[in-house]
Amino acid sequence: MTERPLSAAVEGGALAGTLWHEGATGRPILGLSGITANHRSYAGLADRLDVPLIALDSRGRGRSRDLPPPYNLVQHADDAARALDALGVERVLAVGHSMGAFVATRLAERHPDRVAALVLVDGGLPLRPPPPDARPEDLLGPAIERLRRTFDSADAYREFWREHPAFGPYWNDVVQDYVDYDLQPIDGALRPSAHPDAVLTNLVELDGRDGYAEAVLELERRGLPRALLTSPRGLFDEPAPLYDAHWLAVWTGRLPGLQVEQVPDTNHYTILLGSGVEAVARAIQSLQEVPA
Repeated sequence: MTERPLSAAVEGGALAGTLWHEGATGRPILGLSGITANHRSYAGLADRLDVPLIALDSRGRGRSRDLPPPYNLVQHADDAARALDALGVERVLAVGHSMGAFVATRLAERHPDRVAALVLVDGGLPLRPPPPDARPEDLLGPAIERLRRTFDSADAYREFWREHPAFGPYWNDVVQDYVDYDLQPIDGALRPSAHPDAVLTNLVELDGRDGYAEAVLELERRGLPRALLTSPRGLFDEPAPLYDAHWLAVWTGRLPGLQVEQVPDTNHYTILLGSGVEAVARAIQSLQEVPA
């Protein structure tokens, strides 16, 4: 499998990423990652495909950390469109995991000529609104605390993740690559790459505000082919998924054109970085048949 680093010019600098399968035929895949994640979460998926796959670090994450704000979903979507311009790619099948599914949705809504179909991986539908007195930093709790920590070495950061209930029991080479890439020298110390300000900006957007819920419904009206893969387990491998059955039914009832599949034996992370990647690859292959 071939891969090479990417740098794509956007407003304020450049997005970093990787291109896998350069020169392969077929519609390119665009991979967009989660709220505290980096683009190396797509390495396992690339291993299961034989078409070009472009994955990008969103503004404020990974090697794109130093790009300036704004960090909102609309900016991420416009960044992705500009990155495709810079890379000379006209039209993609967009895959988004977690927050990346929200970015992919905004991309398809704002730049409809660039997206042939969407695969949403445990994300993309508005989340239940938080309690009115909830602070943004309380909603992600330990994840925000991690972003403010420093680590003595790559081994120390690996050990931190090996103790995480959603990762440790399912450790593999893709997870290790993802974790190693995430630790960067920042302000004189080794830190996780996601900028806390970027994460908090996006966290409050995920309940459908600022026209996002309307964008989801607009894609239904347009008839854009979309698949949603959900996990039965949550961010800490707990038996409480991101989308509970009632909330999922509320939204899928409004979206009869959305293909929905629950991927068994996965949590919010392993649906892409673990055993669930096979289901993601199958969903992509099914939607690759959509006419260009």
